[in-house]
Amino acid sequence: MKRISPKWIYKLNENEVFVFGSNIQGFHRGGAAKIAMQWGAVWGQGVGIQGQTYAIPTMQGGVDTIKPYVDEFLLFAQAHPELKFLVTEIGCGIAGFTVKEIAPLFKKAISENMNNVYLPMSFYDELNK
Repeated sequence: MKRISPKWIYKLNENEVFVFGSNIQGFHRGGAAKIAMQWGAVWGQGVGIQGQTYAIPTMQGGVDTIKPYVDEFLLFAQAHPELKFLVTEIGCGIAGFTVKEIAPLFKKAISENMNNVYLPMSFYDELNK
């Protein structure tokens, strides 16, 4: 079953979490990080759960520096099946990565059938080529 996050997220239900790309310093000035502020993202906190958001740092280096944070997120999502995680195209905006580079980091969400992690259609398509 496809679990696709909406292209544009305008509202969140009580059990939904907006997953966005951040800089490690938590300066949520632009892109999805700026939008995350309306749902509880904390200025100065660049990693983890914050209100109804979850920050994954994407601007500190290459894809290899993002992977540990994605792995940490997936463990968190597994531990919280009561929550629905709506993943944005993290790293594919201001950070400058491509879907082809970032989507494989989320392969576990599909291969382990994580029912509460919803990926962008672009990630899903890349993972199912």
